Formats: sequence, structure tokens, C-alpha cells
Amino acid sequence: MANYRRGRINEEMQKELTMILRRVKDPRVSEAFISVTSADCTPDLKYAKIYYSVMGGDKKEVAKGLKAATGFIRRELARSLNLRITPELTFVADDSVAYGAHIASILNTLDIKPEEDEEEDEEV
Repeated sequence: MANYRRGRINEEMQKELTMILRRVKDPRVSEAFISVTSADCTPDLKYAKIYYSVMGGDKKEVAKGLKAATGFIRRELARSLNLRITPELTFVADDSVAYGAHIASILNTLDIKPEEDEEEDEEV
């Protein structure tokens, strides 16, 4: 199977999962703001890792809620995507957004002054 097809399936799966997660009735999932950051299917399309980030809500409880709702999410994904095999879903917390915000805050606290010595050397 071509790699570009897997990429298209990953993108479509990410879009559909974003819509499906809004319909989950589990309060651990519905009360938290969950963003699907990416999806990664295996080459045989039997397994998929779904990377998500959580804003608000307890991350451990959200992970338990997603694990409990995996059957519902997979069934809804099978209805929306026309694939021969619907992959088994594994949800993985993605902390890259929080990590990027942490690095940005560190960079903002640095007090970097422009170097005047380089400007003087260029004039000579």
C-alpha cells in the first residue's frame, strides 16, 4: 500500500475522531476539551494510535473515559469511514502542546540584549 494513502487515511481518521468525541456521552470525556492532534495507523491498518491533548479536566480521568468509550468510538468510526477493516484504537496523551508552551515561556523570560559589538565591526 502506498504511503500517501496511509497519510490520507490518518488525516481523515483525525477529522472524524474530532467529530465523534463531541458525541461521547461519558462525562469524563464530554466535560473536557479534547483535541485530536494526530492519528497513526500501522501499514496493515489493523491498529491505530490516536494522539490527543486535553485542556481542562483531569488527564487521568479523561484517559480512563476514552478507554471506556473505545468501542463506541470505533463503531462510529467504522460507520463514517469506508474501510475494509476498522483499526483497533489506542489513545496516547500528547503533551507536545504543553511542552511547546513551556519552552515559549522560558524563552520569553530570557533577557537578551542586542549585541552592539557586531554592529561596530561591520562599520569598520
